[in-house]
Amino acid sequence: VAESMKRYKFQGMQQYAAVYGRLLAMRLLRSRVRFDVLTWVPSSEERKRTRGYDQTFLLAQSVAEELGTVCIKTLHKTVHNESQSRLKDMAARRANVLGVFEPCHEEAFRGKRVLLIDDVVTSGATLSECARVLLTAGAASVECATFCAARLKETKQ
Repeated sequence: VAESMKRYKFQGMQQYAAVYGRLLAMRLLRSRVRFDVLTWVPSSEERKRTRGYDQTFLLAQSVAEELGTVCIKTLHKTVHNESQSRLKDMAARRANVLGVFEPCHEEAFRGKRVLLIDDVVTSGATLSECARVLLTAGAASVECATFCAARLKETKQ
């Protein structure tokens, strides 16, 4: 899975989104997750330009298709911060994402249950920050779903 995800994120294998989305949607159906709005963790404009696409948006779009709904943009990434994968400890990861997301289209999610999609969770810092922003902007609740989880090796300081 790790090698497949690297190809998806860094080697242009956008077509993987369809399979990943189907698998994640199947898991969500089995878990009976209830939501009103499906959204994703956005990439920065610079990262989208470099990569050529927003892999998490493609994943969310595929999940939405499988579940018979649409994905709605609720967040905007305002800062091109360092990639989380390059940071090895949780404190650095939390600090790296603090304040980099802003809500958008609040009317679409205010008072609603939000399902937030991401491709990979390691420390949970990005998902936590996105959930905090959505809740502060009026979401009733935020559930998070990712295609896979990576292990974070905590470094001693």
